[in-house]
Amino acid sequence: MSPIELVATGFGLVSVWLTVRQNISCWPTGIVMVGLYIFVFYQARLYSDMGLQVIYVFLQIYGWHNWLHGGRDRAELKVSRITPAGAGLWTSVATAGTAGLGYVMHQFTNAALPYWDAATTVLSLIAQWLMAKKILECWVIWLTVDVLAIGIYTVKALYPTTVLYAVFLILATMGLFAWKRTLRDPAPA
Repeated sequence: MSPIELVATGFGLVSVWLTVRQNISCWPTGIVMVGLYIFVFYQARLYSDMGLQVIYVFLQIYGWHNWLHGGRDRAELKVSRITPAGAGLWTSVATAGTAGLGYVMHQFTNAALPYWDAATTVLSLIAQWLMAKKILECWVIWLTVDVLAIGIYTVKALYPTTVLYAVFLILATMGLFAWKRTLRDPAPA
């Protein structure tokens, strides 16, 4: 357990809590969190997770902009649902991406748990993209990622991060229901 991991965990909790509440400050706090986790995952040899954090920096910036200006007439973005075709596409991307990244990590690195790490990486990218678009189903994917991550981080003895993902699991459940209510009642809470 390192001080960087503890600080990253704190920023992660704040960021996801703000995301559940659809508060725009989730994005800058998220940037700090992912920046710190680049170092945490490098030290743990979870290279897929480390690379994911680098990509997250850019997705955080995109999400911040999109939530502010991605709606109709560049207004604030509203929560929406994924189409059946979109769900099929993202399922195919998740399957192929996990197999491909897992294979590369297994063959060419000393990565710990390469296929499990690849699955959380690919699913997280999809969930983050859908979150930046404010698509409700991002929370279902985050729930899956959180369950997988709890197992991975427990095995790797990253206990503060394990606790963080257990809390993320609770927050993702809250996010799913909160965003679902927004679809029914688009008036601000």
